[in-house]
Amino acid sequence: MYRFLAVLSLSETCYTLVTIPNMLAHLLMESQAISISGCRAQMFFFLGLGCSHCFLLTLMGYDRYVAICHPLRYSVIMRPTVCLCLGALVFCSGFSVALVETCMIFSSPFCRGGRVEHFFCDIAPVLQLSCADSAQRALGIFFLSVLVVLFSFLLILLSYAFIVAAILRIRSAAGRRRAFSTCAAHLTVVVVHFGCASIIYLRPDSGANPARDRLVAVFYTVVTPLLNPVVYTLRNKEVRVALKRTLARSGGVSR
Repeated sequence: MYRFLAVLSLSETCYTLVTIPNMLAHLLMESQAISISGCRAQMFFFLGLGCSHCFLLTLMGYDRYVAICHPLRYSVIMRPTVCLCLGALVFCSGFSVALVETCMIFSSPFCRGGRVEHFFCDIAPVLQLSCADSAQRALGIFFLSVLVVLFSFLLILLSYAFIVAAILRIRSAAGRRRAFSTCAAHLTVVVVHFGCASIIYLRPDSGANPARDRLVAVFYTVVTPLLNPVVYTLRNKEVRVALKRTLARSGGVSR
């Protein structure tokens, strides 16, 4: 679990660095221009990390399934080499999807003005600037996004179906509560991440309301990466104990 949390933290840091520094620079400078190649690179890394998050959350759901349903074999099934291979597969799959989508979007020149109605290069705002008819490409990207989001989400639901079945077989209430508590943080992050992804990318009229899309984008590019560490740390008993000990020590020193 901690290996996957470390990877998730690193991935979310990169995810934020793809968009936020450029946005802050545009707020501070008069020029808000971005080159075509810079826009292409930003979209590729943003989509790659976003798809990788979906697959990584799916992998973390499988990790919780093994921990609860097969606890005695957990150290054998989720040994370090397996975790490394699964993590590499997650990012290879995520960036492969991002490469396909980015190539589809930038396969034709842009001639419908030069203004991207967003604070970063996202799919719908950039696709609206294409010279050629983008309906077919938009439909292809939509179905690819549906495949990534729904495939990941259904696998997570399958993992939790087995987890719930295993927890219900636990006789003691304390044991059931302890088992559920190990999944609460992951479930919170899953709901937030997939909820935002569904609002933005699983709508046929994506991009029709730029103001609403920008508001949701601020939430999942800025707020969610800030909340996830808090969610995971405060749900961890060892972290809470260490935090209370540190605060108590600080209070004792101040007195």
